[in-house]
Amino acid sequence: MAATGSARELLRRLHDVMAARQSTQSKLDQVSVLIAGALESEVASIYLLRDGMLELFATRGLKQQAVHVTRLAFGQGLVGTIAETREPLNLAQASQHPRFAYRPETGEERFHSFAGVPIIRREQCVGVLAVQHVQPRDYDEIEIEALQTVAMVLAELIAAAGLVDAEASAPKPPRDNSPLRVAGLKLVDGMARGQAVFHQPRIIITNTVADDAETERERLKDAFARMREEIDQMVSRADFAGPGDHDDILETYKMFALDEGWARRINDGIDGGLTAEAAVEAVAQAQRIRLGSASDPYLRERLHDLEDLSNRLIRIVSGQSDTAAKRGLQEDSILIARNLGPAELLEYDRRFLKGVALEEGSLTAHVTILARAMGIPVLGRVKGLREAVAEGDPLLLDSSSAALFVRPAQAVLASFEERTALRLAKQAEFEQLKDLPAESLDGVRVRLMMNAGLRSDLPALDITNADGIGLFRTEFQFLVSATLPRKGRQVALYKDVLEAAADRPVIFRTVDIGGDKAVPYVDSEGDREENPAMGWRAIRLALARSGLLAAQASALLEAAAGRTLYLMFPMVTEPWEYEQARAIVEKRRRRLAAAGLPHAAEVKFGAMLEVPSLAMVLDELLPRLDFLSIGTNDLTQFLLAADRGNPRLADRYDWLSRGLLRFLKLVVDQAHPAGVPVSICGEMGGRPLEALALMAIGVERLSITPAAIGPVKAMIRSARLEPLKAKMAEWLATPGADIRALLTAEADAQGIRLD
Repeated sequence: MAATGSARELLRRLHDVMAARQSTQSKLDQVSVLIAGALESEVASIYLLRDGMLELFATRGLKQQAVHVTRLAFGQGLVGTIAETREPLNLAQASQHPRFAYRPETGEERFHSFAGVPIIRREQCVGVLAVQHVQPRDYDEIEIEALQTVAMVLAELIAAAGLVDAEASAPKPPRDNSPLRVAGLKLVDGMARGQAVFHQPRIIITNTVADDAETERERLKDAFARMREEIDQMVSRADFAGPGDHDDILETYKMFALDEGWARRINDGIDGGLTAEAAVEAVAQAQRIRLGSASDPYLRERLHDLEDLSNRLIRIVSGQSDTAAKRGLQEDSILIARNLGPAELLEYDRRFLKGVALEEGSLTAHVTILARAMGIPVLGRVKGLREAVAEGDPLLLDSSSAALFVRPAQAVLASFEERTALRLAKQAEFEQLKDLPAESLDGVRVRLMMNAGLRSDLPALDITNADGIGLFRTEFQFLVSATLPRKGRQVALYKDVLEAAADRPVIFRTVDIGGDKAVPYVDSEGDREENPAMGWRAIRLALARSGLLAAQASALLEAAAGRTLYLMFPMVTEPWEYEQARAIVEKRRRRLAAAGLPHAAEVKFGAMLEVPSLAMVLDELLPRLDFLSIGTNDLTQFLLAADRGNPRLADRYDWLSRGLLRFLKLVVDQAHPAGVPVSICGEMGGRPLEALALMAIGVERLSITPAAIGPVKAMIRSARLEPLKAKMAEWLATPGADIRALLTAEADAQGIRLD
């Protein structure tokens, strides 16, 4: 389709076809002709769901004898794939797709390109709309959007004609009521018990074509005003302990709600003949295509916010505001959803909302950050969640074990209660260790610091009595913002962190963005990276965009006025990278001093060793370092060539491998004589057995998650470390030694706590 105007003309002509007095089959035949003409396409076909199969109901371009003869199952062929995934397909060479299935009765062998969209009714796929061309070509965004709009109108037409069952959907296996355990991904740690409550925000749009565009524009205008008022009220009464990262999240959310471009695109849909509700949904569908397939993780996460806003606006404009949140929770509940936006979570009564289980979700999603700030456990990536769970089912959510127990048996319930009690007992025990030093039985003092990246992490400093913050990840503020965070906001965050730490040190890591943590306001200068963890990120990007690093340095120096600022640079590979980054910071410090502006009294500089090659030139860097941090997460996967996210390599990603421990000892043995303290930042230090191995090679500083401080401190206080150092040296020199087995046996013999 050449222009937006063509899409509007198509909608107007569809309206005329729908209003005509003729058979539904005749209308579908005419629709296929209209679509073919509007997209200058040789083929336009409509498949509808009948008796569990996708049946060709109308076509322009394929052989007419195939109508009501060609049938495809869900997942079969390109049409079946669209129905199964409920996602569009856009193919220049259809036959090269692995799901391509040739149907000789259609005469489609001469057509190369293919584009298709699902026809959705009540969140179920009831058909597919497809176009084909002889010449190989990619379809434009405007063409796919036009197809989706037509599919929305078709959904109304075929429902009114009774051509498909209102409850029709992809075939599902029969559901029983037996107990079930489903796995997921821990997003927010915790355990919860409650009944299943479905969050069902999407409204069924029953009227898609408008009679009066001016009336629809007024309805939309009123709905926007009401939605913005609701958001302001909701944010003002949000249940948080104090200011935090959720402030940034909610401000970004409000910014989306006020986006004039969004409103303009919806009004364009109304001008084309859609009702206000249908225009909002049409724009939302276009956003799903653009953002859902984006390689940029930031953009994919923002899709949840936009989905939330679109659903909210449709509910308001249609007058259908009945959601689980609006009805109100009456007892302890676990919320079930495909996904949630941040505002949707805030609508629930915190007294009864005990946990959240999502079919999708991610660690960086806004709803995850808000749930963490609110203390609500969240389990994500639960496949088949809404098929496994029924409204009102009793549930046990254990995100620490990445599991959801549906209709649990009595034995499981008893075990869950025991684990909950044990968890509370351990927390009480660790609380008693809070004010005691992390010191071994033979007098080795270990500094236990915590990792942080959010304001909501800061209370854990006092709860755990950590020795400080050994790693404050500054990038989160950059990731949740649609634009570069203003200096004032950066200064406020860094001041809050320093004030929470009081006289304890805080080590700020300069922003680590790029790679798989892309932001929209920094040009990535290239296509999607094959290996983002080893790509254009961290100090590499910061040096290339030195203005970004300089601005952050100014904010950090100002926030630390009169104090010592501990600053480290991520992913240093060569000494010159460290020198250049340090020079940028020192230049900013001199500029602030010359202007008489407040700034840090002293700056201590460090580097993160995550790239193995740095260890080979460490002798050149140590004289310029005040401290060194080893990032074991990335270092391990780089050193062992084992992607930590690949389940098939789980046994290769081994923190107790001899090669890794030998490497770490090499670094420690270089740094100690130079008087440069070494700390471990990463998950390795938060596991008691692995932490014990680190101490056995001479590491005496750990920066770990707050939850790990209690268990690791209990381990340290039950161990004798000096004898272990001699044994570890012997094991590392023994070919084929199983360090994990040997260390576990030694811990058992000593009575060292590893629980």
